[in-house]
Amino acid sequence: MIELGLGRISRLLQQTPLSWKAIHIAGTNGKGSISAYLSHMLTAGGVRCGRFTSPHLIDRWDCITIGESVVQESLFRKIEERVRLRDQSLGIGASEFELLTATAFEIFNHEHVEVGVVEVGMGGRLDATNVLSDVLVSIIAKIGLDHQAFLGDTLELITREKAGILKPGVPCVVDGTNAPEVIRTLEDRVNELKIDAVYAHPDTICSQSPSLGRIFRELDLQRHQRANMSCAVSALRLALAKVRPGLEVDMLLPSLKNVEWPGRLQKISLSPLTARTEPVLLDGAHNSQSAEVLGEYVDKNLRPQGDITWVIAASRGKDVTALFHSIIKSGDKVAITAFGPVDGMPWVKAADTEELALCIQSIPGVQDVRTFGGDVLAAINWACTEAGDCPLVIAGSLYLVSDVHRLLREARRSAGNIPGSLVA
Repeated sequence: MIELGLGRISRLLQQTPLSWKAIHIAGTNGKGSISAYLSHMLTAGGVRCGRFTSPHLIDRWDCITIGESVVQESLFRKIEERVRLRDQSLGIGASEFELLTATAFEIFNHEHVEVGVVEVGMGGRLDATNVLSDVLVSIIAKIGLDHQAFLGDTLELITREKAGILKPGVPCVVDGTNAPEVIRTLEDRVNELKIDAVYAHPDTICSQSPSLGRIFRELDLQRHQRANMSCAVSALRLALAKVRPGLEVDMLLPSLKNVEWPGRLQKISLSPLTARTEPVLLDGAHNSQSAEVLGEYVDKNLRPQGDITWVIAASRGKDVTALFHSIIKSGDKVAITAFGPVDGMPWVKAADTEELALCIQSIPGVQDVRTFGGDVLAAINWACTEAGDCPLVIAGSLYLVSDVHRLLREARRSAGNIPGSLVA
């Protein structure tokens, strides 16, 4: 169950003041990438940095990193238990996300983090992470329609909720590629608070930093990746002025070449899970905005190689028509599955596979649609056989991405091959 509000998290952390400064990131899409860019650059600059994102990828604790390394499970469990006991003794009744947020923040204290890069869970104004007070800079990433039942059914309403992280006296960075109505709503809030704001646009940032422009070209970044990187670089300039005066951002830009963000346009090998040798595209696109990005990439880079075979799942309550109808096209084949239970997030449920099949079958010209219930591996195996040498894409949910990574990890452990990274 999702319960927004700051009362419970405030009580959880009342006796443990936070000893670090924060960079706080809200938005519909791009938060994770921006946080990864920031923490990599901060770490490269010698700043002890923690990062808290959601949801986790494989294990509950991998959403917390210290200096680019996932926090040790033993430390996570020790501090989580302390937080849970406090919740019980005080009768707070905190939600799972509030307990996780408090755990992450206390781990940052324990690890003597100097700057914590913190991603909003949902919305902003009433999100548990908005308990932060010592914020260096706030960031508003790309905003689109998602979680309308909680945040409102228009871009303006959703933007107001996400703008709730903006604070008096704290500068902010806004993704300048946002829709005009989003920009107008944010400008109203910025003017109301009388705070400094940077509207980061890749073209403008590149004119100010030729070094960043070179990285854009070298990495051949997609449009949304350039926007996310521009937000991160703009925010870092503001943050470093307060924590490391004199440290030049351009010196840290090369570290961006090493950033990997699993589940976002990620090319992976499914070996030894399957016999397929060609790489597979894994993407957690789960709303219309992220699906548009995925569709552009697939059309440009994969469709010239042949029709696409898909493995898809979605969270219950998602607008699956908006999610899939723009990316699955005539001639494609589709395997439909359901991700398993999400550790620490019992309210998240997978969409019914038969209902999702009806949605996909209504797309003109779709060649074959099969359902596999909750058997993700069976769906992958069928898709690998059907795809042959042609492209295969796994998409629709970050929770499906997580299941695939867990299956790969277990297969590689069984084969005695445990790589340091699941990135191909």
